[in-house]
Parts: sequence; C-alpha cells; structure tokens
Amino acid sequence: MTNEPPTGLRQNLLQSYLNDPISDPEFFNGCPNKEAVFEKLLFGLCFFHALVQERIKFGPLGWNIPYGFNESDLRISVRQLQMFVNEYDKFPYDAIQYMTGECNYGGRVTDERDRRCLMTILLDFLCQNVVSDPHYKFSPSGLYYAPPKMEYNEYLEFIKGLPAVQAPEVFGMHGNVDITRELSETRTLFDSLLLTVGQTSSEVGGFTDSRIDAIANDILGKLPNAFDISEAYKKYPVKYEESMNTVLVQEMERFNNLTAIIKSTLNDLRKAIKGLAIMSDSLESLATALSIGKLPTLWAHRSYPSLKPLGSYISDLLARLNFFQEWFINDKPSTYWVSGFFFTQAFLTGVLQNYARRTKIPIDLLAFDFEVRPTHKETKDPPNGAYIHGLFLDGCRWDYDSMELGEQYPKILNEPMPIIWLKPMIREELEALSTKLIRYSCPVYKTSERRGTLSTTGHSTNFVLPILLPTSVNPNHWIKRGAALLCQLDD
Repeated sequence: MTNEPPTGLRQNLLQSYLNDPISDPEFFNGCPNKEAVFEKLLFGLCFFHALVQERIKFGPLGWNIPYGFNESDLRISVRQLQMFVNEYDKFPYDAIQYMTGECNYGGRVTDERDRRCLMTILLDFLCQNVVSDPHYKFSPSGLYYAPPKMEYNEYLEFIKGLPAVQAPEVFGMHGNVDITRELSETRTLFDSLLLTVGQTSSEVGGFTDSRIDAIANDILGKLPNAFDISEAYKKYPVKYEESMNTVLVQEMERFNNLTAIIKSTLNDLRKAIKGLAIMSDSLESLATALSIGKLPTLWAHRSYPSLKPLGSYISDLLARLNFFQEWFINDKPSTYWVSGFFFTQAFLTGVLQNYARRTKIPIDLLAFDFEVRPTHKETKDPPNGAYIHGLFLDGCRWDYDSMELGEQYPKILNEPMPIIWLKPMIREELEALSTKLIRYSCPVYKTSERRGTLSTTGHSTNFVLPILLPTSVNPNHWIKRGAALLCQLDD
C-alpha cells in the first residue's frame, strides 16, 4: 500500500488540519495566552508543508531532485513549534527555522541548491511578520494569508474557501512553469506509449531493417575522422604558462573515445542486420533507439550528458567536434563555447591556472567574478580570464536595457545568454565586492534535468558552477523562480 499526499494546496492544507496532532483539541489549544502566535505560525508551517510538496509537480524548476516530504516531517515540526511557543516569552524564530528547515525537512534534501530554495521558502512562512503584520500575504495576489485567530472548525472552513487550483505565483514562480510542466507530462505520456509498441529484431516499432540500416549509414557518413592526437601534442605541447593546451588535447581524446564507440556499434549493427553477425541484446537496444529517435544507452554511457533526441544529439555532437577542430587549426578562440566541452570543469580550472601562474597567486586563493557583455560576439581576447558563450536562461531572461535579470516573456521558456566574462579575482576581494552589489548566484547546469549523481562537494554532477548575475530585486525572488543557466536545451 502507498499513501500519497493529496493534490493541490487546498487539499494538502485540509489534510494537515484533519490529521493528528492538529486535529486533537488538546494540542490545538495547547498554548494558553499565546494562541495568536501559535495559530498563525501553525498555519504558516502547514502552508509551507503543502507548498514544498506541490513544487514537485514543476519538475527541476521546483526541485532538482524530487523529495518525499511527508506527514512525519510536519508532525515533528508542529510539536517543536508548540514547545518553543510555550517555553519562551520571546519566540526564537532562528531556532524553529533551523530545526524545521535544516533538520526536519532539510534532512531529506541532498542538493545544495534545493537546500537554499527550501530555506528561502521557509523564511516566508515562519517569520515575525506572519504574527505581527495583520496584512502579511503569502502570495502577491493576496489570495493566501494567515487568518486571524479563530476556532478549529473555522480554520477548516477558511481552508475550504481557498482556490481549488492554485496559480504559479503562490509558489513564487512565473506563469510559464505551467507550460514546462505540461510539456514534461506530454513527453512522459509519449515515452510510455512507445514502450507499448511491439518490437522484434526484424521490425522495430514499424521500422524495417533497411530503414534502420539507412539511419546508421547516414550517421556514419556525417561523423568526421578521429582527431590526430599525436599532431595535437606536437602543435599544443604541455606548457606551464598555457593550460589550455592540455584542456584541448584532453577534450579531443574524450571525443575520439565517444565517436569510436558510435562508429563501432553502428558498424556492428549494420553487420547484424545483414546477417553477418549476431544481433545481441545491446544491438537490439541500439536498433530500437534509432527507430524511435532516442539517444542509445550504449552511447549515453560514454557521452557527455544530453537530453536531446537522436537527430539533435548528432547535430550537437558535430558542432562540438567542429568547435575543437577550429580551435586546433586556428588556435584559441576569442570566446569559448562553454557548452561544447565534454568536461567543463577542466576548462574552468585551466582559466584559473593561467591567471595564477601569470600573477604568481596561489590558485586556491582565486575565484571567478563575472561580467555580462552587451553582445553575443567578441573578436578580441579579454585582458585576463576568458569570454564564454552558449548558455541559456531558464526561469528568467536577460534585460539588455538595464543589463540585469528580468521576468520571462509569456510563452518564451528559454533565452540565450549574451557573452559572459570570467574574471579571476582573489577570493577575499570578490567577497568584499559581493557585499556591495545585489547579485543572484545563478547555478549553471549541463542539462535541463539539473539532477545528477551527487559528488563529495554536495553538488550534482550536472552542476557546473554558480555565476553571479546583477538583479534589482531580492535574489530570493529568483531562488523561488528556480532561475538557472543551462548549457544545452532539450530540442
């Protein structure tokens, strides 16, 4: 058996009030002379509980990883809330925020960006304004708020009077997230339908062997020859003052390994189709993937992360190969296509190493500052650091007039980011500078999925780095929006 939370804020709130311990009169009336404080914060806590559960439906814009928040998290939190209210004359907001956000709910959260989002949301509902400000709203529209002190049954009636369908604004999100959610649900539906299609080695989902063979032959015809690594080492030898030489050669080796796998598996599949080799399970899986236009598992294990369909993946791969071929022939580019790297962290470390070796500053004392350029093209190298391009904004847009983050336009889900200058700086100087500026620490992810395997740093393997972007509003606004930069889109 499974006990899933109800759908919708209203139903979630109602269930919280109908369940133990809130439904117990002894508990609900357990803060004599402090009912106003307790009941307001209790409602805020229940609203927070409903909100964090409902954000899951927005996919990566809600949470990078879907968490199983449940009634036990709420139960322990409301009991601690009552204890703090009864034991302290001046309510310890910091204590209940820490216990609820970092321990009770935060104990489930493994992603650092999700933890930041969780604490940001919690501060809206467990704060002094909820109690002291009679006009404090839980959403910009004012539809949601903590009601004044009333009886238990009146709370139930108040909750039943809330909207049955909640707008994204109550989550702190843009209206476009509904489009993103519906697109995701549609993709899931089509993927499920594809699984129901009967598949045999001679005919995969209506595709004949000859058509699969033609697709394999087409891909093989598009792939260029492997990079000449020995020539690359001669032209770009290991040099102390130029780390980019090593970055280039390592990237070429990685792409050689990937293209070798693609070529060998496609050739094996063509032989199997012609009856010259055995059609193994792995080749059967490859044929199925080719027939439905998905990235084959055989390739995905050796590839950079990608959610693109097969046709777009091959086009993207060819663009990456061309980027490094141009670099090999024409020397370093003036701006780097940061999305084209197999291992982006090596490039970022290389930029810092070059600066550290030139200035004789230890690399562990350095960090990146960021400057967004007012253009999509640069022809000259920066004085230090590197120009990067190829990123896409998700959950926000770039306002070219004010040169800061702005709200998305309706129905436009992603926008290209202009060139960004990575500027190495001494970390202490950067921290001092950051205290004077309002900037949002915008995470960069390799794909829109955002989730990956958690590394020892607490970051997902999908995470690249945080980029500080100027904003005229509180950065918490963008945290709740789920604003991020993506290296590639899904199409």
